Amino acid sequence: MSIIKNLIIGAGPAGLATAGRMRTSGLEFEILERGENVGNAWHQHYDRLHLHTVKQWSSLPHLPFPEDYPLYVPRKELTDYFDRYAKHFDISPTFGEDVYAIVKTDQGNWEVKTHSGKVYLAERAIIATGVNRVPNMPRWDGQDKFQGDITHSVTYKNTEPYQEKRVLVVGMGNTGAEIALDLAENGVETYISVRSPVSIVPRDLNGRPVQVTAAQLARLPFGLGDWIGKQIRKVYFGDIRKYGLEPSNLPPAVQLRETGKTPVVDIGTMQAIKEGKINVVKGVDHFIETGVQLEDGQLLEIDKVVLATGYRAKVEDFIERGSEMLDQFGCPKQPIADGYHKGLYFVGFDNYKLGGIIGTINTDSDSIVRQIRGLNSL
Repeated sequence: MSIIKNLIIGAGPAGLATAGRMRTSGLEFEILERGENVGNAWHQHYDRLHLHTVKQWSSLPHLPFPEDYPLYVPRKELTDYFDRYAKHFDISPTFGEDVYAIVKTDQGNWEVKTHSGKVYLAERAIIATGVNRVPNMPRWDGQDKFQGDITHSVTYKNTEPYQEKRVLVVGMGNTGAEIALDLAENGVETYISVRSPVSIVPRDLNGRPVQVTAAQLARLPFGLGDWIGKQIRKVYFGDIRKYGLEPSNLPPAVQLRETGKTPVVDIGTMQAIKEGKINVVKGVDHFIETGVQLEDGQLLEIDKVVLATGYRAKVEDFIERGSEMLDQFGCPKQPIADGYHKGLYFVGFDNYKLGGIIGTINTDSDSIVRQIRGLNSL
């Protein structure tokens, strides 16, 4: 069996970015993808999804978005861009290859096994399977007796199956907030279950992207930027406690860094809550046949539940001794592994920085390719 120098696992934005940098640097690589498209997960996301980060900071390495793309790139245009990126850098993944095991050989290489029965031997394996690989599916007492439907947000596309239904969205991260807004704007009776403090920031303020403003505030000394940001949010949203939401005590950047929870980038959900189009309720205690009982004792009759409860990277499911590399949030501690896992690389798992996952992907792919080329080291 011949040894592949660089084997990239996953042809989403992380895998594409790494492949693009490798192609530009003259490095050989092969790339495996379990789906049938590059950027496969983005083909499956809900219809109204847009990037929340500005386009000038959200493209992959060495190929900017087309000039006619809007400031916040829609899902369809993004998947078209991924296709264009693959063609531009002559990236041809082997599709339908779902990796289930990565095992170290006695020679120090990595044996990569797929469900198709194929085995690949790699000197270096670059893991680009993403922080959103496995949907997180919590369970509650009484759930099996519930007469309605319970689905994860990964299957949500649009409001068509939810018309004339009472819908509970569980979780108010960015996905939950946007799905609830989508439902409410299309006349669906919508509830959103929120059990933890939330950090909410407007996407735009006076026509200016808050992402750009936040980057400038971050340069201010002594936490001054965080303080200014807090005052802006107070003025913009008012006292969100009046609407059943508990504000986080942590500034968004600190919350992201310390807890891994991304701030909610508001594109209209708060206004819909204020107008009563989205009803904020407490966390779910247990299910009953016709709905749920909430943690405050309220009985809520509903027809459908959408779990916007996030995802897990779960790289330990397929990497030998993978749990040894994980941080407290279940993600690889660093993009360039060492020790027993030397020769493994991880792109797009640092989810604790402002700027979105694309920014992390750009940074990680640059560090990894430079290290492989011998231009830097740990």
